[in-house]
Amino acid sequence: MKQLIFSIGRIVSILFPQAISSRWQAVKVYFVTGYKSRYFKHFGDKSIIGLHTRFCGEKYISIGKNSIINESACIHANYKYKYTQQRFNPQIQIGDNCNIGVLSHITAINQIIIGNNVRTGAHVFITDNAHGESKKELLDTAPHERPLHSKGPVIIDDNVWIGEGAMIMPNVHIGKGAIVACNAVVTTDVPAYSVVAGVPARVVKQL
Repeated sequence: MKQLIFSIGRIVSILFPQAISSRWQAVKVYFVTGYKSRYFKHFGDKSIIGLHTRFCGEKYISIGKNSIINESACIHANYKYKYTQQRFNPQIQIGDNCNIGVLSHITAINQIIIGNNVRTGAHVFITDNAHGESKKELLDTAPHERPLHSKGPVIIDDNVWIGEGAMIMPNVHIGKGAIVACNAVVTTDVPAYSVVAGVPARVVKQL
């Protein structure tokens, strides 16, 4: 059976070579982008939404021009939370010429502002909220039943590079031109033109 499936795959590759397959993938991407784009608060010219992306609260999300939301990314503007019946007025703004990496996750109940020319690696997590405050009286409640809580917005200025696997936590401002190393966990503000790394992230170089 395995050999049969392998052989079918070889035959299909001959009938539909990679060039044709790539073009078909591009057609699907543009179709998905066209279909989803009208639901956003703003969707800029020449921006692209990859396949298998997931969105929540598109009417609270703005995407600038020439930006790419790569495959399997997840962007949630959580305007209501069913477990606690909370309602929010979130804002997620992604600027021009941005590139959000594969499997990245952006979630807001407050505000996340991403400037122009920002690029992230894969698996980047950006959040302005958490399941409950760090209070002892909440710890006997199941995490999903704790009220969502935001310590403050996330602001990422222009020309920032965020490496693969990095996490940007609530109430953080990342300055212009900064670099966040792979797997860093950013819990405090990052100065402009600096490099941060580690858990929690610390400035390792000022450019």
